[in-house]
Formats: sequence, structure tokens, C-alpha cells
Amino acid sequence: MCGIIGILGKVQVAPRLVDALKRLEYRGYDSSGIATINEGHLSRRRAEGKLRCLEEVLEHSPISGTTGIGHTRWATHGAPTVLNAHPHIAGKVAVVHNGIIENYLELRAKIARQGAEIASDTDSEVVAHLVNAELGQGKAPENAVADVLPRLKGAFSLVFAFEGCDDMLIGARKGSPLAVGHGDGEMFLGSDAIALSPFTDRVTYLEEGDWVVLSHSGVAIRDADNQIVARPEARSSVSATLMDKGNYRHFMAKEIHEQPEVLGHTLSRYLDYGSKKTHVPGAEKIDFASLNRLQIAACGTAYYAAVVAKYWFEKYARLPVEIDIASEFRYREAPIGERDCALFISQSGETADTLASLRYCKQNGAVIAAVVNVPESTIAREADVIFPTIAGPEIGVASTKAFTCQLAVLASLAIQAGRARGTLSEEDAKGLVEQLAAIPNHAVKALRLEADIQKLAHSLSRASNVLYLGRGTNFPLALEGALKLKELSYIHAEGYAAGELKHGPIALIDENMPVIVIAPHDASFEKTLSNMQEVAARDGRIILVTDQAGADASDGVAENTIILAEMPSLIAPIIYALPVQMIAYHTAVFMGTDVDQPRNLAKSVTVE
Repeated sequence: MCGIIGILGKVQVAPRLVDALKRLEYRGYDSSGIATINEGHLSRRRAEGKLRCLEEVLEHSPISGTTGIGHTRWATHGAPTVLNAHPHIAGKVAVVHNGIIENYLELRAKIARQGAEIASDTDSEVVAHLVNAELGQGKAPENAVADVLPRLKGAFSLVFAFEGCDDMLIGARKGSPLAVGHGDGEMFLGSDAIALSPFTDRVTYLEEGDWVVLSHSGVAIRDADNQIVARPEARSSVSATLMDKGNYRHFMAKEIHEQPEVLGHTLSRYLDYGSKKTHVPGAEKIDFASLNRLQIAACGTAYYAAVVAKYWFEKYARLPVEIDIASEFRYREAPIGERDCALFISQSGETADTLASLRYCKQNGAVIAAVVNVPESTIAREADVIFPTIAGPEIGVASTKAFTCQLAVLASLAIQAGRARGTLSEEDAKGLVEQLAAIPNHAVKALRLEADIQKLAHSLSRASNVLYLGRGTNFPLALEGALKLKELSYIHAEGYAAGELKHGPIALIDENMPVIVIAPHDASFEKTLSNMQEVAARDGRIILVTDQAGADASDGVAENTIILAEMPSLIAPIIYALPVQMIAYHTAVFMGTDVDQPRNLAKSVTVE
């Protein structure tokens, strides 16, 4: 969620802080700010809204210094105002914070009784006051921070700057990521490698409970027990190029259109096209043949990818699958054992609830696997085996290419599991690999439907409520479609299994209710057609997403029909995701919402 940058530099730091924060905009935010140390004094500038608002503030009131910290805030405690924006300053301490201090009310009451003047409604400002109070007792900055950190309950990453100390930054992480960047006579701290990429590709990822003292000459890292430790330095693969929309109006549009390419890159990692076999690096670490079950946990769109994968693993590998929303799984104390594999899906690899679920399963002896888009992420580092998606950075908050690449990886893994368990013959597996290999070509064809989708989206933008229906793997696509429409256009939408229509949702159907039906002409099409006829009998407005055979069989029951090429059922959910994404995108564009950064949403949810 919030973005953090800290720089111990050689040149003026304010422009560099803003440049780094621009690379963190994809996380979602509603205010921003920076603080610098100039001739020993702390200076700060903050603004509500987008970074251009902060740039305007800096243009009219610039600040100097070569050491500084910056932050993009996504409001949790307190409204998105200038007073609540970071950095927060108390006396000689400036702090930026990502996460939630769960016991801040208790701490706030205590420091208020001691005379602290609290200026904001945030939990974060409390930390600055606590550290400043320790400085007032004559402690050095590193000792003051060391004494305060154990008092903080919750999840956080913190970066501190201190008045009079232009050769020091202190960072700490607990449950929220923070990375150290190594430069030539410069040092950096950032939420992720993207923030650090303009300055260095040499990165050290702090581990859970670590805190760090940076100077221009180097770094000292201590663990949760306050012991000096060494953490490995890695080369980051993140490009330093500022994310660019190219010729597209929004990042989301660009990322939708990148899918044929990134799906090709992802599949090439997991398929051997010559032998028509799956080749899944790391799969040998999972003994699929003796597994009792596969436990999957994820959040949001990644959860819907997991639901699709359940159909594949159970059909092709005959492997029982349990799926949980990670925020529920971590608390229900599910029985997990050594013959279980726990699979976690996360675009960022930093999702707090997913990470907590991973750690629960690890403590209980399960093999831990992860499907992530960021190989350097915390989830990737803590898993026994990772299956990367090769989607590239996804800037739009609403997931598009990351979702379809997750599906491509999961389909490949399900076929690999089927071979390992003896439930798929070699010839059957080859046939499925051939189907996967055709995905990029089908994706290109699906994108050609955009003009037709744009036309129907204009009408959809006038709706107040929308239903999505689907069966089989099209049911989770219905859920995903409804989520996308809600995220982007703020239209209320719900996804249902088509067979559930008669069990409640049909009461909502009238002439004002658009019903989007995702239904390729497969084995369940006739049953779905019956549901469409029930909707039509009540004057519901049907938008049918299908193939030519489905369009012919529907006999004009739909008000609008989006016709895709015929394709095998294995790959249909991956390809049908594209028109679902375009429906949501173009509806939101007509409504004038902020497509790339919808209100109240963040790209990476690193707090509960």
C-alpha cells in the first residue's frame, strides 16, 4: 500500500525522492510528502492528492538537502489530509510508515499525558513522538529506535531521519517489506526494488524483525533480538525505466494489451514446445504422487485464479483442492500436515494475509509453494518453491495481465501434477500442452473485439447494478468480472454460479438489470441457456460472452453478444478474462473514474 523511499545521497535529494515516489504510485495513495535535512535542520513538504500536487508545493516552496525521506500514503487512520500525510515530525525526528500500529491508542494516550502535542489523527505520528522522547533522555538515535521498536504492536515498515544527522537513516520492518539499496557512496531504503531502481540494482531485503542503520559508507543490520546480522546482497532485475503508458490512455489499457506477449513469456518458462511437455522448474520439490491435498490461499483476483485452478487440479490430476480467502484461512486453524502442499498466489508477493497464511502452513510442516510476479518478494523468499509469473510490473491497481499469467502457470502446474500422479497419459498431456501453446494467438484475437465491447460499455455505464453468471471455470470468471466492474466503475455488481440464479438472485431481475453471462458452447451451455431464458422472461438485459456456436444456439435471447473464437475448455477462462477486463475498463472510462488508481484501493495490501 503506502510507498516509502529514503536517500543518503550526494546531490539535491528532493527531486530524487519525488522520482522514486512516482514509481510507487501503482501501490495506490491519497497523499504524499517528503522531508530533507539541510544544514542539520529538518524541512518538510506535504500535499493531499496526487504527486503533481506535491510537485506544485515544491515548486512554490522548494527544500534543499542531500539526505531525505519520502512517502505516498493510503489512508488507514485519519482522513487523507495534509496534516495526516507523511512524513510526521516530532521534535528532532521525522518518520514515514507503512502498516498499522495496533496499540497506537494506548501509546497515544500515554504520550499525551506526558505533554506531547499530537498534530494528526494517524497511528504513525505516535512513533515519532516515542523516539523523540528517548532522544530527550540523551540517547543516540539508534538506541532510541531500538528501545521503541519492541513497544510497537502490529505490522510496519519505518524509516527515520534525524535533525542534525545528515549521515544517518534508520529503517525497520515487521510484517511489511523494506529493502536496502547499495550505491556508490550513497545508500537507499525503499518499499520495494521498483522504488530503488533509478539509483541502484544492488539490493538487500530485510528479513522479518530486522532494523538497519544506514550511513554514506555502509549499513549495519540487526535482527529482532538486536544482534548484528549479515543479509545477502542481490541484483534486482527491476528496470530503472519510469513506467510509461506508451500510446495508451491508461496503464490498465496497456496491460490488457500486453497479455498476448506476457502470456507467451510465461508459458515459455513452463512448456517445452518441442517435446509438447510441461517443464515446470521447481515442481520436483513437490511430491505430487503422494500428496493428500493441495491447500490454496489468496486474496482478491488471485483468489479467483485459485478457484479456476481447483477445477484443473481436480480434473487433470485428481488431486483434492481446498481454497480459502487468506484473511479467513489464517484464523480458522485448518489442519495442515506434511503430506499437504500449501500454494499461495500473490501478484506482489507481499500481501499481508497471504503471507501470514504461508507462515501458518510452514509451521505445520506443509510444503510451501508460491505463484508470484515479484521473485524478490517476501512470499517468494519464504516459500520452498516459487513459480514466477513473467507478467512484468503491473501498475494498474486492478489486476489484468498478472491474473491471466497466474492462470497460465497454474494450468501448466496442473498438467505437471497429472503426469506425476499418473492421471494423465503422455498423449493426453501433450494435447493439453498444445492447447496452452495456442493461448497467445487466441489472446490476440480476443483483443480485436475491443471496439464492440466499447460500444456496449457505453450502455452499461448507465446501470446501477449488474449480475454476472457462469458455470464451471466460468463461475470464478463471473466473480472476477463483478469485482473488476466494482473496482473501476463503482457500479454495484455480483457474480453467481448460473445454477444459483433461481436460489435468490432472480428476484433482482427487471428491465433495468444487465446480466453478463460468460458461456462458451461447452458441456454446460444448454443449462446456462435455460438460465438466460429465465432472465429474458423477466425483461433482463443479457450480454452474452460466448463463441459462434453459443451465439447460434442462444437464438437471439441476448441483447448484446460478444463472440470469441472456439477454443478448448482448458484455456477458455484465460482468454475469456480479456473481454471481461475490457468491459470493466471501458465502462469505467465512460463514467470518468480514475481507472488506474480507483478510490480507496491499493495495489499491494500489506496490512490486514
